[in-house]
This record gives sequence, C-alpha cells and structure tokens, in this order.
Amino acid sequence: MTRAELEREVLAWIAEGVDAPADEARFERLALALFRLQVERGAAYRRWCAAFGRDPASVRHWRDIPALPTGAFKEARVAIFPPADTVLTFRTSGSTTELRGALELDSLALYDASLETTFRAFICPDAARLRFVVLAPSAADAPDSSLSYMFSRAVERMGSPESRFLVDAKGWDPDAALAELAAAREPLALCGTAFAFVHLIDRLAERGESLRLPAGTRVMETGGFKGRSRELTREELHGAIERALGVPRARIVNQYGMCELASQFYEPTLRTGTYTDVKRVPPWVRTRVVDPATQKDVAPGAEGVLAHFDLANTGSALAVLTSDLGELVPGGFRVFGRLRGAEARGCSLAADALLGAP
Repeated sequence: MTRAELEREVLAWIAEGVDAPADEARFERLALALFRLQVERGAAYRRWCAAFGRDPASVRHWRDIPALPTGAFKEARVAIFPPADTVLTFRTSGSTTELRGALELDSLALYDASLETTFRAFICPDAARLRFVVLAPSAADAPDSSLSYMFSRAVERMGSPESRFLVDAKGWDPDAALAELAAAREPLALCGTAFAFVHLIDRLAERGESLRLPAGTRVMETGGFKGRSRELTREELHGAIERALGVPRARIVNQYGMCELASQFYEPTLRTGTYTDVKRVPPWVRTRVVDPATQKDVAPGAEGVLAHFDLANTGSALAVLTSDLGELVPGGFRVFGRLRGAEARGCSLAADALLGAP
C-alpha cells in the first residue's frame, strides 16, 4: 500500500466522525501498513525499532509496534520525507536555547481533518459557528506552536467574525481580557491554556470580582502546568472557572494533546451532557498504558505511561510513547500527570538507540 493510498483510507475513516465504529481489523491493517512504510523510509525510527529487535517481518499486531518516546523528536529528525518537502514544523515548548522536539509535516490534509473533526464534535457539537475568545496567541504570532495552529484553524472553520485572540506575540493584558468577557452578551467558546485561565482568575480575585458569562458558553482548557511555578489539579481549576466566570462544570472540557501527534483527545462532557475526566479516543487512534522501559501493557486498571498509536501521523511515527501517567477506563483513558524523570530517561534511551547503526 502506498502512502497516498493509506492516507486516502485514513481520511475516509476520519470523515465518518468520532462516533464511527472503532473497527479493530481496519485499524490493524492500516497500522501495520503504515508501520512498514515508516520503517522503510524513516532512518531514525528504523534504528529505534532495531533496538527493540522489531521490524515489519516480526511485527504481526499493532500492539507490537515500538512506540517512539517524545524525547526522540528532540534527538533526531523523525520525518520520513525529504526536508525540502516540509510545509510546516511544530515545535515543543521551551526557550530558544533549549533543545525542542519537532514534528515536520509535508501535508496538512490529515492533520486538519483530525483536528477539525474532533474539535467540532467535542467543543462545538451544538453550533455551526460561535464567537471564540482565545487566551493564547494565534498561529500568526506563534507559527511553530501546534496549540496556536489548532486554535486558529478552529476559529477559521467554526468561529464567528467577532472571534478574537486576546494574547499576541508581546503578551496580554488580563484587565482588557476581563473587560472583553464582561461585555459579552452571546454564548462564547472561551479557549486557552490552563495557566492563562489561572492568571485570569487570579486577576479577578485581586479585583474582588466575578463574572457570569452568557448561558451556552463553553470553556476549553488545555496544556497543563509543566514548568510553571503554580499548579492546580484539574478539579481545582474547573471549580475556580465555575466560581469566577459563571460557567458550570458541565460546560468545561479539558483537551489533551501534544506536538508530536496529529490527533487530540477530548472529554465528551459537552457531547454527552455528563461531566467527566475521561478522554475519548478517536476511532483512528489507539491508546495503551505501558511500562515505559519494556513497553509492555500494565495490568488492567493499573497506572502506567500512555502510548498513542495515531493513523493520522503518516509523515513521522504513528506510535508515540509519552511521559504522561494514566489508566485505561471504559470509554477512554484518564491522565494523572507526568512521570518524574521520564523525559530525561526517554531522551537518554532515544539518543542511544537513534545513534546506533541504521
């Protein structure tokens, strides 16, 4: 199967939506075909697989596909196409002097299809277009941020003309953001990073104020608190948003995603009307919970590290090992936070394997 044929099949599956059957035989066939392609064309991933003693001849099930640690995206070029074909590069967060992971894309077709299908299903299931207020920079102000790209694409495809980004390349003014929110008279899609919401809520508290945003408003927060001086649990953050902004928890959604993946995961709270912390896995993705050293499944119900297998990742590695702790539950998975030292260990292991013989 050629890459073009494979991508046509994945696009067709995504077009069926998030409620399409999670056909195991269909996923198995496409995942094994994509694995063969990525081992053949990706030198870095081929070296990683060799370190596990795996190749297309020995891998018979998608669960046997070695997952590449996110740290490897810092150590080597993972893309399976020539650098000259790159149309967009997303980079992990970090300073200009820090080594940052990179996801190179030679086409946006699958990335956009997965992004738009899941965002609409889980954030805008009840409206064709909404006024977006975004507490993050646009793609124009942060061109290598996958998060900013996602928000810009969502605004373009699902936002009303009044939609606005309240953060730019120079930063933001929380008081101006609060004035914008206080003046709202129509339902909003208020989206941003978890830490931006903390800043907003803290500023409201300093002013001794609270807001009651229009009925029908929904909040999407994402990004966590990695590297931040202050952290709140998901429950603490959602409770603070409910009290400070007047948006009930049944309209607050956490999104989980990462630079290295084309697909994202959402809580189906707005879709089902039931508040939940379980992330739904799209039909074209699989998630396992594994021991990070052996990549073997942990016991059912046990906590381990999340590994995602994303058919929309055609240009790099479909199998990505995260540093995030979680558990599988009916309907999806839960995230508990980051495994301490996992990033460093992942980088170290990846560097050893990636520097090996091709």
